[in-house]
Amino acid sequence: MDLQAARRLDTAAWHAAARELVPEGRHVIDGDLADSADGARFQRINPATGAPLGEAARGGARDLDRAVASARRAFRSGGWSGLAPRERMAVLYRLARLIENNADRFALLDVLDVGKPVADMLAVDIPMSVDCVQYFAETIDKIEGQVTNTANDALHYVLRQPLGVVGCIVPWNYPLMMAAWKIAPALAAGNTVVLKPAEQSPYAAVLLARLFLEAGGPPGALNVVQGYGAEAGSALAHHMDVDKIAFTGSLAVGKQMMIAAGRSNLKRVTVECGGKSPQIVMADTPDLETAARYAVDGIFGNQGEVCNAGSRLLVQREVHDAFVERFIAIARQRYVPGDPLDPATTMGSLVDAAQQRQVLDYVEIGRSEGANLRLGGGVPESCARGAFVAPTLFTGVTPGMRIAREEIFGPVAGVLAFADADEAVALANDSIYGLAAGIWTRDVTTAHKLARDVEAGVVWVNCFDHGDMTQPWGGYKQSGFGRDKCFETILQHTQTKSVWIHLPD
Repeated sequence: MDLQAARRLDTAAWHAAARELVPEGRHVIDGDLADSADGARFQRINPATGAPLGEAARGGARDLDRAVASARRAFRSGGWSGLAPRERMAVLYRLARLIENNADRFALLDVLDVGKPVADMLAVDIPMSVDCVQYFAETIDKIEGQVTNTANDALHYVLRQPLGVVGCIVPWNYPLMMAAWKIAPALAAGNTVVLKPAEQSPYAAVLLARLFLEAGGPPGALNVVQGYGAEAGSALAHHMDVDKIAFTGSLAVGKQMMIAAGRSNLKRVTVECGGKSPQIVMADTPDLETAARYAVDGIFGNQGEVCNAGSRLLVQREVHDAFVERFIAIARQRYVPGDPLDPATTMGSLVDAAQQRQVLDYVEIGRSEGANLRLGGGVPESCARGAFVAPTLFTGVTPGMRIAREEIFGPVAGVLAFADADEAVALANDSIYGLAAGIWTRDVTTAHKLARDVEAGVVWVNCFDHGDMTQPWGGYKQSGFGRDKCFETILQHTQTKSVWIHLPD
């Protein structure tokens, strides 16, 4: 079912489809569905209801060996890397259309796997995944080498070639979209891929790989191995025949990717490791109501399970109380936890009970540290069966509090007051992270100075979370390095070769 038709489904239709769903959780290796070598599997639970959802193969080192060997054969055969650019483009264009035409299947899989609202899947995740695959298809014949200006007795040119086998390790907060962000540039550059989805969200990756085959992609060019990070993910990161790891996830695991590269074959690594994004609200903000609405969406969208979530609200003292009042009123209206399969629901469950406990623990930490709980802070009574947390706001937060410093990855925001722009920059930069930031001001000079001085890879002015596929996505400091989206990303999946030809007289 295509995207437009899926948007017309009502709650009853989504629940009927869910009852009929039998998720496919096997690996995809060399074009075939495959069980784990040892037959191991693990169970998935619907986090919104606590009911069993299905099983998935639990991959390990032997499964990764098979997948990497398949990817290496496919790369060396030239069945993908050797295709003419326009032929690779055609496959990825067809894949983009197939994602769009299977919108109902992708929406259902990710909603049941991680608890996000179906409306978000249809408005954000699926359209952006389609855009991503199509964008990188369009870049394929834009990859260029160069000829340098040398002496008359030489011809020197530089080729840009694919790396080989790329391991993509993706998180659970946007299962389909994050997979698309990683595999599309790798495939577009001519690499072959082994994709390891998060154990919390295995199913969308399998469907994506099968649609790639349907689109005309050769067997082995895109493989999927399910399993736990400490087993399948670690085996992929340490594999001696993988040329690059493209990772999005936690800071702790991102650091392990770097260690694995050093202990194995010095494979290339790009990592995006989350953030603690500030939104700076100056007293001269042109529209405080709009700023508050964006701030609400910036932390409560996707249940706060967003790497760039605007969880630190830095508000100038003159407008602090008015901003907080508007924020609370808007949040109560816009974000009411409920059934993720209801198209009217704006806030679903967290990914699992463990994540729910972690977020609720941070709420208690905030209380114990002396912050003022102004909104939420618990489990909604109507959603007691699932892994839900109500949208939560603390005021009176100070820079040293854990809720101001640590990534919570849930719907919890903290307000920190500041006196002037210099203090706002100091507060914004007082973090190990530097993924994104928002700036709200009427003054163009203030806007440019703050955008220049705030340490973040993405800065929005008088908006938050805007962008398209041309926008580089990645951070400063311990938010990681390398970029997703944008043309730079496809170049990160290539290497240069210098060819010097002697031309004697």
